[in-house]
Amino acid sequence: MPAFRNESPEKKGPRLLDRLRHAIMACHYSPRTIEAYVYWARKFILFHGKRHPAQMGAPEVKAFLSYLAVSRRVAPSTQNQALGALLFLYRHVIGRDIPDLADLIRAKRRVRVPVVLSRAEIALILQHLRGLPYLATALMYGSGLRLLECLQLRIQDIDFDRGEILVRQGKGRKDRRTMLPAGLVGLLTSHVARLKEDHELESLAGRGAVFLPDSVEHKHPAAATDWAWQWVFPATRVHVLTEGPSRRHHIHETAIQRAFALALMRSGITKRATCHTLRHSFATHLLEASCDIRTIQELMGHHSVSTTMIYTHALTRGVQGVQSPLDGEVIQFKPSQPFRK
Repeated sequence: MPAFRNESPEKKGPRLLDRLRHAIMACHYSPRTIEAYVYWARKFILFHGKRHPAQMGAPEVKAFLSYLAVSRRVAPSTQNQALGALLFLYRHVIGRDIPDLADLIRAKRRVRVPVVLSRAEIALILQHLRGLPYLATALMYGSGLRLLECLQLRIQDIDFDRGEILVRQGKGRKDRRTMLPAGLVGLLTSHVARLKEDHELESLAGRGAVFLPDSVEHKHPAAATDWAWQWVFPATRVHVLTEGPSRRHHIHETAIQRAFALALMRSGITKRATCHTLRHSFATHLLEASCDIRTIQELMGHHSVSTTMIYTHALTRGVQGVQSPLDGEVIQFKPSQPFRK
């Protein structure tokens, strides 16, 4: 793991944010983490008038993080992400640790019940979807996948014989297995068959390569044209590279997000639902079907069962099982009576 000791602003060489980016990459963090850490390091520098971090320390870090909590009112997870970025910056790039942050003003953690769609609402949304957005939406709900986990699936990740999906490098860079919905097997089989025909034609034309993980790219560069490594949800366009063959990426997540938002609006559902709501609905509906929580934890890929416990509101009677005092026999509410201003 590279570390730059005794860093000073006068030292010549690569720019600070470039060194930060390279240090994070050396730790094999995800591209999203790299992007987030560099973002918070840049915000920290700009907040203090473009001073070099080597000239600052714990007081400046506390001031920035307290500003996020008090003035920006960011979520606790956002503040913790910014703190992690700055700790990484000082420890692995500047070359020193930040001392005690006990008096740091913390963002208040909000207790939120996840938004859940009913089975009827999900069926209504699916009626307004076509093509890849339909298949991706159904798969996210039926398998409990996150959006990127779904879009980054490769052909080899779907096991039709065992009825399983292998999620590679999910959140926390962990692999897990989840169910393949039996209702989607026929549709997925036809979809994969069409993809194979297209791949064979594109391979003959020299356009059958896809982007690979860095480790695979270096060890097996020929795998880029292998059928097993092709995307289940490929993008329509091919990236033309200056060196080597053109590469295809998976469909961009915003395409599915836009299609889902449009279907939600057309269905008339007023809930603030997103693609991630499908994952919440997956877990909640399994609990309603009396599936044990440890199994759901494994299917969801949660590190701790306490994370899965947020869905246990479905195990209780909830508001549907409690009668309002207004609905009793003593008070007779007549909605037909006109309201007066």
